Amino acid sequence: MNPVLISVLTMIILSLANLNVILALLVAAIVGGVTGGLTITKTMNTLIEGMGANTDIALSYILLGALAVAVQQTGVVSLLSNKLNKVVGKRRKFFILSIAAFACLSQNLIPVHIAFIPILIPPLLKLFNKLKIDRRAVASALTFGLQAPYMAIPAGFGLIFHKIIRDQMAANGMKVNLNQIASVIWIPVLGMAIGLLVAIFVTYNNKREYNFNLAQQQVAATSEEVTSWSLKHTLALVALATALIIQLTINSLPLGALVGLVIMVSSGSIKWEELDDVVKAGVNMMGVIAFVMLVAAGYGDVIRATGGVETIVQSVTTLIGGSQVLGALLMLAVGLVVTMGIGTSFGTIPIIAVIYVPLAQSLGFSPLATIILVGTAGALGDAGSPASDSTLGPTSGLNADGQHDHIWDTCVPTFLHYNIPLILFAWLGALVL
Repeated sequence: MNPVLISVLTMIILSLANLNVILALLVAAIVGGVTGGLTITKTMNTLIEGMGANTDIALSYILLGALAVAVQQTGVVSLLSNKLNKVVGKRRKFFILSIAAFACLSQNLIPVHIAFIPILIPPLLKLFNKLKIDRRAVASALTFGLQAPYMAIPAGFGLIFHKIIRDQMAANGMKVNLNQIASVIWIPVLGMAIGLLVAIFVTYNNKREYNFNLAQQQVAATSEEVTSWSLKHTLALVALATALIIQLTINSLPLGALVGLVIMVSSGSIKWEELDDVVKAGVNMMGVIAFVMLVAAGYGDVIRATGGVETIVQSVTTLIGGSQVLGALLMLAVGLVVTMGIGTSFGTIPIIAVIYVPLAQSLGFSPLATIILVGTAGALGDAGSPASDSTLGPTSGLNADGQHDHIWDTCVPTFLHYNIPLILFAWLGALVL
């Protein structure tokens, strides 16, 4: 049995059984390492060393959590939420689609990825509950916005993704250009768009009640009830804008969040003696998610160290024969398993392209069809994986009051609504082109 397959199945089963995600990742890493020929000591050392890959993201989460609490404490979010409430009214579906559209901007136009979620989503939970919105629909909207744009649009993170596809395909014997990638990769993304509409208008269309207590929500525990705009609200927005500018220019999200906090303290928007409580509240809100990201990075390194990824990809060739129909389906299925384990589509493509490009050529797939297979196989599992930032990000915001489950309310819905249509549309697209 392949160690990657065993490990990923272990992680999925334990997660679905409601075991804490961190413990599920640790157990799955040990199972994968041991079955892959590593000793337990080697497995743990690899996991711990690999955790360093996500330290920047983890620190970003903590500081963003503190910044989100600080901004909330000024009352500016309450004012903006009240204005938004007047605009949205009772149009729940319009509101959710608006969130999906806003999330799309985070990948291409303003490439901040998940950084906006801990600041935007927690203050909106009160409005979600007032409208009785099923948060699984919001999770689906956020994950769509975090994944679909980088797959389909060659700008921001999307340009990086398309360049990885181009470079890895060229390195393995098939030259393509960015225009070719953009001309076909939208086909599987169309499946995601349909999945989003099904999630909002069908699956999670019914109203859902949540026990929302403002006093119990960490992010809103110290917020002020305000009715008019003041200077400190403007300064809070300046702090957020500064954090964004630093992230985009210097490419350091932790530094941006830290400077934002400094601006709020130095301007008097947040009092010095309140800063300790603000940071603690930020850690309470984002600490678990940050640590999951650390463990997920280490888990990905263990998966790679077993050598099982290459083995499972190579074993596909013996099952396919000369069938394009079976070949395309198995290539996508393997991509799903690998990305579910590693948790990153950007890191999966270099691994699978080594085998997928020559295999696609031997089966007679065109360059356009190969683009779809490699690009989709790499992105599959980004939605639905417990270790992916495309699922951890939405959970970090929607679970600010402890009423949104990472596995059953984010991972399972996004897996069903995105990975299934991605496979179907990519499979058909590869066979037609």
